[in-house]
Amino acid sequence: MGENDFDPRRCLTKLSGRDYLEVKWRLLWLRTEQPDAVILTDLVEHRDGAALFRAEVRLPAGGSATGWGSETAEDFGDYIEKAETKALGRALAALGFGTQFCEDFSFGADAGRVVDAPVLSRAEGPVAPPVDDASPPANGASARRRGPRVTEPQLHAIYAIGRDRRWSHDEVQVRCREAYGRPPEELGRREASSFIDARRAEAAVAR
Repeated sequence: MGENDFDPRRCLTKLSGRDYLEVKWRLLWLRTEQPDAVILTDLVEHRDGAALFRAEVRLPAGGSATGWGSETAEDFGDYIEKAETKALGRALAALGFGTQFCEDFSFGADAGRVVDAPVLSRAEGPVAPPVDDASPPANGASARRRGPRVTEPQLHAIYAIGRDRRWSHDEVQVRCREAYGRPPEELGRREASSFIDARRAEAAVAR
């Protein structure tokens, strides 16, 4: 490693006992190695206290990656900025800038509320995560409480990711039912986030 090369190991922070590279350092890493990279962010939807962003990072050599991020006012006071940061962080990670230090590409690691730094929320102290039931109810019994219901931005993200992968509307529903026993519209908020992250991770591995 050269004297002027970016060393991500010097910028790691601990989160739940694991190494984590904040988005600001992923961005610095990108600019250090690819100063001419193009970053595009787009507020896809903003309503009812929820924001959905799409971020795209393009490298001069031709590589590119897209990231999606959604947040709500219930979780963060600056939820619009947090949604944009999340989308950018995921696009950077998909290009390899921090993938190994980012839970976004670890299946089943969606319990944290990480965006760009380990900020809990507007409330003081840790926020108890909602209870999700990832399996369908048995013998007609009602499902356990899944916490807050899926948001409109999350639904848009699920179907947008499906379009990016050339899935039909019905195929998106089938894949969601295979994972959780119900269509996207009936998911809990954390289930939707998990589904989005898993599909994004699959796409990153396939590149």
